[in-house]
Amino acid sequence: MLLDRQRALQAFAAYAAHYNAQDPKVKLKIDHTYRVAALCDRIASSLEMARSDVDLAWLCGLLHDVGRFEQLRQYGTFNDAQSIDHAAMSARVLFAEGRIRDYLDETDEDELLRTAVAWHSAYRLPEGLDDRTLQFCQILRDADKVDILRVNVEVPMEEIYNVTTEALRQSPVSPAVLQAFYEHHCVLRALKQFPADNAVGHASLVFELCYPESLRAVAQQGWLWKLLDFPTDNPDTAAAFVAAREEMHRWLEQKLA
Repeated sequence: MLLDRQRALQAFAAYAAHYNAQDPKVKLKIDHTYRVAALCDRIASSLEMARSDVDLAWLCGLLHDVGRFEQLRQYGTFNDAQSIDHAAMSARVLFAEGRIRDYLDETDEDELLRTAVAWHSAYRLPEGLDDRTLQFCQILRDADKVDILRVNVEVPMEEIYNVTTEALRQSPVSPAVLQAFYEHHCVLRALKQFPADNAVGHASLVFELCYPESLRAVAQQGWLWKLLDFPTDNPDTAAAFVAAREEMHRWLEQKLA
């Protein structure tokens, strides 16, 4: 695959220009997209992949969230549970509407791109993926998870999850969410009952990162620790986050040793 990155960047910018970039939520997803693409490049390069495959990984990152803009326009939220599956919408925009051809003319990687985009936010990848497709899916999922930590620190949780500051500061943490955290795996969306569950859930994404470079990025960026420094007036929640930080420090140090 021969990819003209400048053409792809222009295609994404042209698509995003149909939406109001002055809306903080739109700008959030534009900025997130560029960072995820860069992280995909970083992870793929660390695996010493061929230049064309590094380009393909980068393109997966650039394409992965194009459906977010229509999700926001139609439903006014990024919450999939309250609207639509944004990954499926991204695949629909690209392939059902044919916008993938704005980014590149070649069709030989369409199925891989469709799979990576459509499954990037799923709790688990489907069984039976070939090794190459699986690797690109994992690179994209890692990059997305790493940057989600940043998003959840830089953007007020009140804005992301449409909750009041009071509700956030008084929120308990669900026992089932803490159990998933200490079992070292992602938290199912259905388990989240309270606003603070989202912070624990996003921190738990780190447990399922696939590549050492992804873990190094987490350690270098520091967003994870800011996320776990959760502001709360609930003493039980405060104690839960202190313990969670300690557990995450121990786990990450062991992985990076």
